[in-house]
Amino acid sequence: MTTDRADAPRAAGVLPPSAVPRPTAAAGRPPRGPVPRTLPPPRPGRGLRRRTVALLLAADCLATAGAALLALGTTAAPSALTALVPAALLLHRRAGLYRPGPAPSALDDLPGLLGRAAVLWCAAAAVLAAVHPGRALPPVALAGAVAAHTLLVCGGRATVYRARRNAARRRPRAVLIVGTGPAARQLAAVLDAHPEYGMHPVGLVPPAPLLPGGPAAPPAPGGLPRLTSVPELARAVIQHTVRDVVFTLPPYGDPHTAALLRRFVDQGSAIWLAGPAAAREGRPPHRGTDQLWGFACRRLDTAPPRHGGRRKRALDLALATGALVAAAPVLLGCALAVRIAGGPGVLCRRERTGRDGRGFTLLTFRTLRGGPAQQETSRRGAADDGRMGRVGRLLRRSALEGLPQLWNVLRGDMSLVGPRPEHPRVVQRCTRACPEYGARHRMRPGLTGLAQVHGLRDGGSPEDLARFDNLYIDSWSPWQDLRILLRTAVSPWRRERG
Repeated sequence: MTTDRADAPRAAGVLPPSAVPRPTAAAGRPPRGPVPRTLPPPRPGRGLRRRTVALLLAADCLATAGAALLALGTTAAPSALTALVPAALLLHRRAGLYRPGPAPSALDDLPGLLGRAAVLWCAAAAVLAAVHPGRALPPVALAGAVAAHTLLVCGGRATVYRARRNAARRRPRAVLIVGTGPAARQLAAVLDAHPEYGMHPVGLVPPAPLLPGGPAAPPAPGGLPRLTSVPELARAVIQHTVRDVVFTLPPYGDPHTAALLRRFVDQGSAIWLAGPAAAREGRPPHRGTDQLWGFACRRLDTAPPRHGGRRKRALDLALATGALVAAAPVLLGCALAVRIAGGPGVLCRRERTGRDGRGFTLLTFRTLRGGPAQQETSRRGAADDGRMGRVGRLLRRSALEGLPQLWNVLRGDMSLVGPRPEHPRVVQRCTRACPEYGARHRMRPGLTGLAQVHGLRDGGSPEDLARFDNLYIDSWSPWQDLRILLRTAVSPWRRERG
């Protein structure tokens, strides 16, 4: 276990992207009035209009039933519908036909619908010929079924899209625009002038570090509020129920924009890319790039991070309980060695940062002479002034000093695998140096982690730590946790330098 090093103080008060940072003396004035600590929880659908999706499903079901009646007749159609309808819905879902863009059109859906109808009816004809050879569909009837199915589906979808545009004009949804310059202002003006797209801009977010507080920024030309601080952004999201965010520049173009993207993804917003960046950057979505009155627009397929949740907690409890029982003799032996070698005070309590910025007390065995109060010092300094004895060196080299942290895992303060817990001063310094550093604290800190098994145990740049830890959080799986634990277990016997 290589979680903690006893160097410069590292503890609680981290600032995750979903939490409002605590202002420091150099950070400016605190915000006036009560400010919500976190952004509102995401709503189901991640920006999709569930009523529109339900209507599209109903239209596709009716179209499939109508095509079956025309092609198979009233005798065979009822029994065939039990297979044709689910198959058609599954094919359309796999093609992304239930994720309409801001300006959907039945003609845009036509190529995908025609191809899926051909696949569906060719498969149905093959099954029918194998089961009932006398009822095999001739080529002309098969082509007619494909054509009828495509026309009926397109007609139903055209009706749904027309109703959606009318509803969007009456009740457009609030949207934030991330970007600067004329492109963002022109896009805001376009969305205001064309409510049929269903997006009403309520704020402009510049791609710069969000301030912890302070006076409001002057509005952008045109009167659109400019949101430059965390309290302003949280207040706008809550007041307007913002569920859509439009980026007018590549979201991974710089660290500050990437940090904004991660914040909105964690919130559960639907992310759109509009303007020249939508036509050039990355792959287009399933059905091509849409448009907003001449602005290229596409949805970014951002999945919510898999933070583990109950599965990760269950794995932690099972493994930590077993490890505590198995390591009870080792814990007792280490405690006796520390007591005999260094006197009273077996445990060292250190303040550290947990999930969502909450502080907790991290437990380790004392490795320095002089009492627990002098444990927060650097390893090199302790070795130089002779306060680290043989027992302390042995505990640190074997990573046994971190065994009491298993109790932190049982308490829920930590996880077996996760980002490294840090001290507030280190957190503040690293957050200023790397905007994505605070996103590490979306998950409980761990005894070990992806960064530690790659050699970042006793140091590393904030960029490296943020990159490794955020990659681990976004790609979490039980097997990845077990693999990191195995690599940590064999690391004391591997003769390699991190």
